[in-house]
Amino acid sequence: MIRFIATLALVCAAASASAFSLGSRHALVIDAQSGEVLLEKSPDSVVPIASLTKLMTAMVVLDAMPDMDEQVEITDDDVDTLKHSSSRVPVGAVLPRRTLLELALMSSDNRAAHALARTYPGGMQAFLDQVHAKQQEIGMEHTVLIEPTGLSPHNRSTAQDVARMALAASNYPQIREITTSAADDIEINGADRPFHNTNRFVGNAKWNILLSKTGYTREAGRCIVMHVHAAGRNAIMVLLNASETVVRSTDAIKLRSLVDGSPFLEASYTPPLPKVRLHHVVGVVKTSHHRHMEAVHARAQHHAGRHAATRHKHKR
Repeated sequence: MIRFIATLALVCAAASASAFSLGSRHALVIDAQSGEVLLEKSPDSVVPIASLTKLMTAMVVLDAMPDMDEQVEITDDDVDTLKHSSSRVPVGAVLPRRTLLELALMSSDNRAAHALARTYPGGMQAFLDQVHAKQQEIGMEHTVLIEPTGLSPHNRSTAQDVARMALAASNYPQIREITTSAADDIEINGADRPFHNTNRFVGNAKWNILLSKTGYTREAGRCIVMHVHAAGRNAIMVLLNASETVVRSTDAIKLRSLVDGSPFLEASYTPPLPKVRLHHVVGVVKTSHHRHMEAVHARAQHHAGRHAATRHKHKR
């Protein structure tokens, strides 16, 4: 059941309900400048966040100001023995630290992320200590991160805390640049290999993305966080635990339509999950939705009138 917090007429809220049913189990949209909540769905539930973790990994590494041109070797310690996920970065490859950062953020490579933490000044435990300190600095009160990749189901957070993390990460030019790059050719062992962004919306002319990160594990489902610009406003969009990539993508398009005020029409009906709260705000979002729903209501009244006239004619 979707509940709207607004002063719109009842018919407007009813007509909008199907347009914002979300398949993701948790969602949050906030205005990046004011912090105003535009939409929320179970934003306080503590759940696994998969590779969204890598935004924290990147911030902690960059805060240490290491030599980003230092050559780092991928070792057996960086191989995933928990999920046995694949990687296109072989053991023995030697890459600059800045390239590892790119691989970890853009293509979400787990070996690269682990190598960044392993070679942190003081080692892995020093890295994790700084992760905890960074969480406190940002205000991520309901987050636990025990490793740098997000592979562990014990890396858990809330949609609210993820939004805080994305806002903080948006202050790092390197993170913004890497996460909004659609693809890059990276030299590994003497050969250029193409790597692509895990977010298919990056590079799409319809989207103005300022920061992005996706995530997936079986426990976390399909996750995404984006800092986007639309209709003159910046917004943070968080989606957690979608069952499939297409569900996550469809939900993201719906959230963008909320931010920029454009109507979203579903091709088929999807039963809404509980506790989605849509916060209408003054300006483009409220005005656009209000006009759109007035048109829907007018069409409904027109068809109802024609149907009543037809029944009356047949009765005679």
